[in-house]
Formats: sequence, structure tokens, C-alpha cells
Amino acid sequence: MSLDADALVDRRRMRRKLTFWRGAVFLLIALVVIAGIAYAAGFAGISKRSAHIARLSIDGVILENRDQLKLIEKISKSAAVKGVILSINSPGGSTTGGEALYGALRKLSEKKPLVAEIRTVGASAGYMIALSADHVVARYNSITGSIGVLFQFGNIAKLMETVGVQMEAVKSAPLKAEPDFYSPTSPEARAMLKTLVMDSYDWFVKLVAERRGLSEEEARSRADGQIYSGHNALNLKLIDAIGGEDAAISWLETERSVEKDLPVINWSVDEDKDGLSLANSMSQGLGEGFAKGLTGSLGAAKGLIPRGLTLDGLVSVWQAPEAADENP
Repeated sequence: MSLDADALVDRRRMRRKLTFWRGAVFLLIALVVIAGIAYAAGFAGISKRSAHIARLSIDGVILENRDQLKLIEKISKSAAVKGVILSINSPGGSTTGGEALYGALRKLSEKKPLVAEIRTVGASAGYMIALSADHVVARYNSITGSIGVLFQFGNIAKLMETVGVQMEAVKSAPLKAEPDFYSPTSPEARAMLKTLVMDSYDWFVKLVAERRGLSEEEARSRADGQIYSGHNALNLKLIDAIGGEDAAISWLETERSVEKDLPVINWSVDEDKDGLSLANSMSQGLGEGFAKGLTGSLGAAKGLIPRGLTLDGLVSVWQAPEAADENP
């Protein structure tokens, strides 16, 4: 009986020790990770204090992004930034998102030499933001153009009729909340949408004409929605040269007197948010895991994954992945 009691006590002691050491190791790993992130963020901050060329990458679908606009303003205020490469790989996105980004980049170009590099694709709103630069380069086979605006909407009236659902509405005026998804679109509603789209389209065309030194007629002839290779875009005066980042850097050096052989450093919203903010997020997740007895330590890490993005309103985008409501 005494032996059984002693064995039970020993087992409890061993279990407590094991739990303690597990927790200690877990906490040590968390501290190492946090220290590494803080060090990396500090190193990046130091490198950005010396003279360099800033690379601002615009990838994927363009949306109105306040953090991105703040980053552009931050670049414009940095005395260490001697020139900016706008590196584009985007099929476009929301027209207002492109407009906001274009406006911020034009302000940046007033303070820093700005050159745009179109990589795989820079179409629709992706091409719109390239217009903000004073020089645009693209690869021979880059996809660009697709100048235009689109408004799409669905109608499931027949499906609702099949399942026996009837929608009704009381409106203050016939065009309120048009188009809807449950009844045929009236000619008046289509005319209203056409006016909306064409107003935005005319603005886009004038932007192309102004920034590319074209007459409005020339710009409109290129703005029929079709896409162009970089080679064809050069012939149509939609870009200035064929090449990649090397060509962009060469222009900064020869045409804007940017010092030769300056390092090119990435500026991004994610990097700006890294360091202590990311460390805090991770430490919070790890801390919660530790508090749960090491059973759900990564549960809070789900907060690090961004939510899905959607496009609303007028869009200017070419064949965006997972976004079928676009096509200029």
C-alpha cells in the first residue's frame, strides 16, 4: 500500500516537472521568434536610412488601400529615397482604387523621380497607375492596355421563379436600387448604368491622352478594351521602352541623375507592419496557446491570415483570377 502511494507521488512529481519544462521550452521558442522578427525589422529600418532606390511593388487586384497610400506618403518624406521604381504585376481592380493610387503616386513623383516597370501584366487599373510615372518600361511580352471600365451584375429571376420565390419592392423612384437581381433590367436602368460607365471611361481616356502625350482621338482609338504586348504598346506610345528593372534603374541614373549603383530596397505595407506589431500578434497567439496547456497554441494564429477581398462598384480589370466581374 505504501509502495503504491509513493509511486503515485513520484508520478505526479514527474508530471509537474514535465509540464514545467514543456512550458519553458515553448516560451523560449516564442522569445527567439519574437527577437528574430524584431532584429529583422530593425535591420530593415537601418538599411532604409542610407541612400537607396525604393521599389514599390503593386501585385494582384488593386483596391483602395489606406495603408498603401500612407506608405507612399512615407516614401515621399524619406530623405534617403533618391528614386522610386513602381513595380507592377496586376490585372487591375476597382476604378476608385486605381484612381486613389494614381493620385498618391503623382504626388510622390513631384518629390521623387518615379519610373514604372510592368512585369507580367499591367492592365486596366494596373496600366492606369503606370501612367503616374514619368517613364514606363515593360517586357516585350508583358500584357498591358485593356483600357476601359466595366459594371457587371447578375440576375436570378428564372431561378427564383423555379423555386417559387417572388420578390417585391416599394421604391421612392423607378431607378432606386437598380439594377436588382430578381427582375429584368429596364431600358432606363441600362441607360443610367451606361452613363455611369462612360463617365468613368472618358476620365480614363483623358488620363491616357494627358500622360502619354496623345490626342484624345488617339487615346480613344487605343482604349477599346483590347490588351497589348509590351512590344505593341511601345509602337502605340503607351509605354516608353522595352526592358525590366535594369532599364528602369538606367533611366533613373541617366535621365534623373540618380547616383549610380545605389541599392534597391523593397518598401511594402507588410514590412511596415512587421517588427513589433507582428511580434505582438505572434506572442499573443503563442501566449494563449501556453495558457491553454499547450493544446491550442496556434489557435490565435488564424488572425494573421487576411480576409478574402471583394471588388465593388465600377471595375477596371483584365481577367483577374477569382474575380469574374471584370474585363475592360
